[in-house]
Amino acid sequence: MANLLSPNANTETHNDAQINRCHYCDFPIVALGSSSNQTNDDDPRILNYVQLLCREINATKVEYITNPPLKTVFFGGGTPSLVPPRLVSSVLEVLRLKFGLSSNVEISMEMDPGTFDAKKLKELIGMGVNRVSLGVQAFQQDLLKACGRAHGLEEVYEAIEIVGSCGVENWSMDLISSLPNQTPEMWEESLRLTVEAQPTHVYTPGEFPLPSETQSADFYKMASRMLSDAGYNHYEISSYCKSGFECKHNLTYWKNKPFYGFGLGSASYVGGLRFSRPRKIKEYMGYVQNLEKGLVDCCGNDPIDAKDMAMDVVMLSLRTARGLDLKSFREAYGGSLVFSLFKAYKPYVESGHVVCLDEHGTTVSADELSTALLDVDKIRQRLAYIRLSDPDGFLLSNELISLAFGSFKGIYCNGLTQSKPVKGFNPPDMPSTREGEMAVGLKALGKYHEDGLQRGPD
Repeated sequence: MANLLSPNANTETHNDAQINRCHYCDFPIVALGSSSNQTNDDDPRILNYVQLLCREINATKVEYITNPPLKTVFFGGGTPSLVPPRLVSSVLEVLRLKFGLSSNVEISMEMDPGTFDAKKLKELIGMGVNRVSLGVQAFQQDLLKACGRAHGLEEVYEAIEIVGSCGVENWSMDLISSLPNQTPEMWEESLRLTVEAQPTHVYTPGEFPLPSETQSADFYKMASRMLSDAGYNHYEISSYCKSGFECKHNLTYWKNKPFYGFGLGSASYVGGLRFSRPRKIKEYMGYVQNLEKGLVDCCGNDPIDAKDMAMDVVMLSLRTARGLDLKSFREAYGGSLVFSLFKAYKPYVESGHVVCLDEHGTTVSADELSTALLDVDKIRQRLAYIRLSDPDGFLLSNELISLAFGSFKGIYCNGLTQSKPVKGFNPPDMPSTREGEMAVGLKALGKYHEDGLQRGPD
């Protein structure tokens, strides 16, 4: 396993248990059946998996005793709320003994309606869980059934009531837009009922462009408008929060901080290198056994290409409302990349999809940008951040990020910037299809590479 951690160390554990597979689910899971059962204490599949997970954590090599304690712990993947509290406690205890937990650690758990009651939630709170991510997904019975959710609308309202009665202040509600047969009226109702439930955080991914890309864009704009009007900050493409309630764990990804991942299909990014576990339980068991024998090293020693690193930093930064910090980026990768980025984005600054800011957060107009492009020193002095507008720029994020990649490729191909390893500015494990990134995972995984690659964090 990896051996270097920054002062903001984090970990994510993946649970493979799920009542049944949702139609949009991409997690590697083991389906437990078609009905919920809140007393899974004796289910050997859950017990065996948690024991395997703890073995992986214990077998992880940490070379430096002075590693700081974990800042965040996130139980995700599958349905972690199916796991009995005593087993959750055992995982937390292994993490505490192995890495330590900071005094203000954020411990999040994804929980599905119908898989927990007040007693279970209070037990989890008692052992340190202080943030709940509630997988509601929709407020329409027909939609829940159509997308394969095990819970119904009654369980949704019960879960919201339980979270409130147990005094959980920091909790997120997950909604999915662009579901099959989802109408604008349905989406508006789900957003309205979400606001009425008063979560401190809302996560609204769009899983697929159904019934059309145009309608999906309309859904996205509706969410941005309604949630912003209700006092939520749109701090990341799919994430909204009340002031001070950003998901600290997910900020780890957007800020390029290192993190450990444990469990089936999970991914780590530590010491500037990435590694993903196998996505099938048999191969994962073999991986853990080899880890215990010292036959697997998830880090490896291959340096990461600076071009890929720069691309990852841009991709992550432009997902956030804060945007790309040009000073830090210039110091790490050179002014030529910054200049090429502004040249590529100039038409989109004019159209309002891209926003340029000075060090005081004041918007720099398209005319000012045109003037600055005539003098590299003016770009350095005048421009501090670049971000995508909300919601129109965010809607074009894939195209705009691809455009940035194309401009960077030209710079490196022309030899204006050397493509070499860079220390101190490391990319996270994020979705990618670039061969260079995939090769890192393939080499680290060894014989498990066929099942080991994963798209990245939630």
